[in-house]
Amino acid sequence: MAAINKRRLVRAALRARESAVAPYSRFKVGAALLTRSGKIISGANVESASYGLTCCAERVALFKALTSMQKDFLAIAVVARHRGGAMPCGACRQLLAEYAPNARVFVADTAKLKIVREFSVEELLPGAFRLDG
Repeated sequence: MAAINKRRLVRAALRARESAVAPYSRFKVGAALLTRSGKIISGANVESASYGLTCCAERVALFKALTSMQKDFLAIAVVARHRGGAMPCGACRQLLAEYAPNARVFVADTAKLKIVREFSVEELLPGAFRLDG
């Protein structure tokens, strides 16, 4: 089992943020997901002119991981230029509750990367909808 190095994961999310496609909001977000085997899968937000089609960095990372046969996640880091860091949206929280329920969630602001807030998925979405319980 990989140990969680939150600084390394935050740096990976910061690098992922550089790939964000945010021509409308200019709000770039990066995410990095850590598997139990130590693999890091990253993602960045992708916007559409039809805002409902926009996909958050957390979901991009999660979808990349799942479709690459990766699972059993220990943590995810989310980085954006936002005071206190940008929190995952409701859709991202739901998907994390389904596919990474035991993961730690690290949130950081690009302007203050040394300050990393930490949450459990359960804290972010108590009583999440799940088919298995």
